[in-house]
Parts: sequence; C-alpha cells; structure tokens
Amino acid sequence: MPVSLQGRIALVTGASRGVGRAVALQLARAGAHIIALARTQGALEDLDDAIRAEGSEATLTPCDITDFDALDRLGRAIYDRWGKLDILVGNAGVLGSITPLGHIEPKEWDEVLAVNVTANWRLIRSLDPLLRASDAGRAVFLTSSVAHAADFRPYWGAYAVSKAALNALVRTYAVETMNITAIKVMAVNPGPLRTRMRAKAMPGEDPMTLRTPEDFAPKVAALCSPDWTETGKLYDFPQDRVLSFTAPA
Repeated sequence: MPVSLQGRIALVTGASRGVGRAVALQLARAGAHIIALARTQGALEDLDDAIRAEGSEATLTPCDITDFDALDRLGRAIYDRWGKLDILVGNAGVLGSITPLGHIEPKEWDEVLAVNVTANWRLIRSLDPLLRASDAGRAVFLTSSVAHAADFRPYWGAYAVSKAALNALVRTYAVETMNITAIKVMAVNPGPLRTRMRAKAMPGEDPMTLRTPEDFAPKVAALCSPDWTETGKLYDFPQDRVLSFTAPA
C-alpha cells in the first residue's frame, strides 16, 4: 500500500542530489511539503521544479549544514510558519579520505565529524520541540555498515567513526523520546547505491551493478509514515530488515 504523507511537513538535508533528492521527491509524491536543505541554490531550484511537477510544494533552504546558527534559525522559522515538524531526514554526509588514521588531516577530521554527527545533533537540538508538537514525529538518519560491520574495514577511519557516533546519537534520542512522545527515531543503512559518494569510495566498481537512490527512497518514506512503530533500531536496505543494535559478542 502506498504511503500517505498528505499535509505533513518534512525536512530533508542534503536534498539537492543523490539520496537526498530521491527521498525528497518520494516524500513529495506521498503528499508532504518538503523543506529542502542543501548548499547549492541551482540544484535546489531544479528539485523545486521536480516537486511541483509531482503536484506538491517545497520550501528551499540554501544552507551549509555546518552553519549551526542557521540551523537554530531554521527551527524558529519552521515554528513561526507551521508550529511543528512531522519528518526529519538527516541525509547530508561527507566521506572524507579513505586513508590510514595517522594520515588524516585535522581539518578534514573535523569536517567529517561536523557534517555527519554534530550537524545532526544540532538539528535535533533545534527541531526536537517541533517534532514533539507533531502527532507522529519521525526522525530518520542515514548511517553506514562501516560503522558496525563484523569485517571492520581499515582506512575508513573518519567516516566509520562518524557513523558509529551517529548510531549512538540515534539510539540516545530514541530512548529519550520513547513512551513519553509520539516520536520514532531510526537509523537507515542504504548499502551500496549508485551515488557520487559511492563512486568516490569505490572508483573501480561498475555503478550499473548497484541499486539507485530511487530504489531506496520508498523505504525511507515508509519509515516516515505515521503508521511506523519501531524506534531506536536500524533499517538495513540490503537485507530489507529492521535490526536491533547489539552489544559486542
């Protein structure tokens, strides 16, 4: 059954391309008003055209995800216009260099942690009251298998560390909102998709062997539905399963 998000307000970060664009369009098709956050004005305008072609509407928010004061202002602007936020999709992320830990420049380490972890905490800090004001607040954050895979990979240091920290952030927010609010919080592992980030990480891989962001987006939409009941867990797209986070063996 198609997901209905009619009348719901959804914020998607990193919305101008790749997974973020596909998710924003999928939520728009389901009836949501999209608050699209990304750095590139032109790409956001293209997304706006595509959303309007789907019969929905968007509010464009050109913003660097690490402009934390802007994220605070965004929370106030959403409150002033709608008084609530129904859906938060924390998609924006950066890979950093695939290199030994000792070779990572401090500036790059700080950037990866700022985008992949701190920005999502700042979004929670700014938007939590708005998600609580919704009758079914949903928060979905994109993680990666490199944060928890049994065959832990070398050289993915900054990215893996940031996604492991993001998983902890998701779990913490989930238990803090469980039972006392209507908010549900999920981490989502998209697995290998045909994106620029994947091409940068795996330059020798044939992208045509991979599924696309458009294949993945309907699964995210399902997690954003008022009917979704799980919280504090991981949805794994390659397995199409909801998994519990487990303690070390």
